[in-house]
Amino acid sequence: MRFKRSGGDRKPELNLASMIDATFLLLSFFIFTTGAGSNESKLSPNLRVQQGTDAKDDLEPQIVEVLRVGENTVFRVGSSDHADRASLALALQLLPRERGLFVRVYPGVDVGSAATAIQVARDVGFEAVTYVPAK
Repeated sequence: MRFKRSGGDRKPELNLASMIDATFLLLSFFIFTTGAGSNESKLSPNLRVQQGTDAKDDLEPQIVEVLRVGENTVFRVGSSDHADRASLALALQLLPRERGLFVRVYPGVDVGSAATAIQVARDVGFEAVTYVPAK
C-alpha cells in the first residue's frame, strides 16, 4: 500500500518557539540559582576547630544554678555555693569567658535572683549567657 502526499515534496517543519521558551526558562533558572549560592558561602560556621585542646573540656558546659535552700537563694557554681552577688562574681571570674555560661533556674526562685545571676555574668565579661529553666 502506498501513501501519496497531496502537498507535493514539502519538508516537515519544526516550530522552535516552544524550544526557545524552554531554553530561556532553563537559562534564567541557572542564573538565579548560582547567584543565591554565593551569599551562603560568605557565612562563617559557629563551629571552630582548635588544635591541642582537651575534648572533655569542650563538652562540659559552664552552669550557674540558682536554687532555693530553705528560705535563702543560693547560686551554685560547680560544687561551691554562693549566697551573694560579690562572691558569685569572684567565682565567675575564674571561668573562661569565651565558652559562654548557662544560668539554670529551679522552681521557687524569684525573678530578681535569676536576673541577678545573669547580670553578674554579664558584668564579669561573659557575652553568651543563656537562661535555662530547670525541669
